[in-house]
Amino acid sequence: MRQSVLTEQQAQFLREEKEALAGMQLALAKLDLPAEAMDSLQKAILQLDELFLIVVAGEFNAGKSALINALLGQKVLTEGTTPTTARVTLVKWGEQAAEQIVDESFAIFTHPLPLLKELNIVDTPGTNAIIRQHERLTNEFVPRSDLVLFITSADHPLTESERQFLERILTWGKKVVFVMNKLDIFEDDAALQEVSDFILKHGATILGDQPQLFPVSAKLAQRALAESDPAERARLRSLSRLDDLEQFISATLDDTARLHLKFNNPLGVADHLISDAAQDLSAQSEDLNEDKVTATSLETVITAYERELLSELPPRLAEVENILHRLEQRGLDFFDSTMRLTNVQNLIRGDRVRAEFEKHVLADVPQQIEDQVQRLIDWLVQKDLHEWQQVMSYLQRRRAQNMEHMVGESYGPRETRRRELVDTVGRSVQTIVESYDRNREASELAASVEAAVAQTALLEAGAVGLGALVTVAVLSSTLDITGVLAASTLAILGFFVIPFKRHQVKENFKEKMLVLRTKLLSALTTQFNNERESVLARLKDGVAPYTRYVRSERERIDSAESILAELRQKLSALRARSQAVLTK
Repeated sequence: MRQSVLTEQQAQFLREEKEALAGMQLALAKLDLPAEAMDSLQKAILQLDELFLIVVAGEFNAGKSALINALLGQKVLTEGTTPTTARVTLVKWGEQAAEQIVDESFAIFTHPLPLLKELNIVDTPGTNAIIRQHERLTNEFVPRSDLVLFITSADHPLTESERQFLERILTWGKKVVFVMNKLDIFEDDAALQEVSDFILKHGATILGDQPQLFPVSAKLAQRALAESDPAERARLRSLSRLDDLEQFISATLDDTARLHLKFNNPLGVADHLISDAAQDLSAQSEDLNEDKVTATSLETVITAYERELLSELPPRLAEVENILHRLEQRGLDFFDSTMRLTNVQNLIRGDRVRAEFEKHVLADVPQQIEDQVQRLIDWLVQKDLHEWQQVMSYLQRRRAQNMEHMVGESYGPRETRRRELVDTVGRSVQTIVESYDRNREASELAASVEAAVAQTALLEAGAVGLGALVTVAVLSSTLDITGVLAASTLAILGFFVIPFKRHQVKENFKEKMLVLRTKLLSALTTQFNNERESVLARLKDGVAPYTRYVRSERERIDSAESILAELRQKLSALRARSQAVLTK
């Protein structure tokens, strides 16, 4: 036979198809498809490695191995007068000649013959042995064979075991061709015709149709291969009649419709697999839509909460600064009205001046600041609880939707995981809301604020409460004007000293108030910003397992859909190439 059943273009396409399908197999393996689906593609790809399959059957000593060697043009299989094939043997291409015994009834024989890259041959034991024990042949190889060459010997045509074997494989509807070997034993054409008529008659009875019969001599064909003289080689080849059988086999295998089926069957399997995967992804995407809506809503709520805190915290903290600004202005007015020459007698009484300062300047500022900070704390705690309640309501609705679809339905691991996440996160959030203690949260936040202010190091140790801290800070920032000057000095130089001291006291007061405002506002801003980040982190962490899963599932589905779209394009291109190489 010729070295290739395929044309050069067809052989090139076959290589391209194998490579493309191997790539598709790797891509589809990433999509977590069912094992049986991937197995079907694997089997379809393997069919390209044995593009054509011929089963050679017949009674032992009919010359099956000798005929296979003659067809291949090399002595690939062992021949002999005793049964040489004790098991079903698959002959296929390999880098070197080797035999692999799979089990007691099956072996694989490899040989580096180019033709075997396209054509695999199954050599069989005698039909008696097949009927008794070789189910693999009739259940695996015959059903997917392209041609069954039934070899019968000219000296023992159509034995009872051969008849039984033929009847057994009829149900597969495979093309069976009769080959009568040992043509060389006939002395004349009449004897050949008699045996041929016998085989055709009984073959038609068995098959229900007139079979094709090729009388050959594997012996003469092999002698022709060994002959060095071209003329003698041609004579022996002609006498063997092997050319007729080879031409028939090539024409049968090279049939356009058959090749179209061979090339496109794996593509059809891949297309079916891609369609099933796309349908499954579509269902997954639809199932995920409600979760996507819920996850987006949760993220939107948290983002809006974050923006709200960022926008509302500064003006609420600014109110504390305004209180201190008003206090500073009152202080400056106080110094202007108090540190005057006409008030020398009172200035000498520092304790009285200090009392007046506390009464008219400091007044209820510490309480105002405490109240403002407490309002801010209460607002933040209430907002925190409100956001947790919103999150809980979204998750409860999603859990309720899941419950509506649970009755009578079964789910895979992926769907089960998604539902478990909704339940787990929902229960965790519900527990937080139900155990949320606003008073405790407010008290803890107030304590942390007070500690943060105390750590600014501008306040005296021992003060208790934010108001007390502010009181100490304000009073320590004023210049002690008690006994500014001795009475005699004031009497002599008061006209000159008092304006200077008033200016000095006011500048010192403004400087100390600036430091107080800066440090107090810095401490409060830092603490409330830390608290803001903390409550946001708690919220995000609380729903993160669910939102992260939904996001990763969406990304997985989008990626898978992109992969499938690319695979569809490749399949379409392969089909077009297949059509092109088969119509040339």
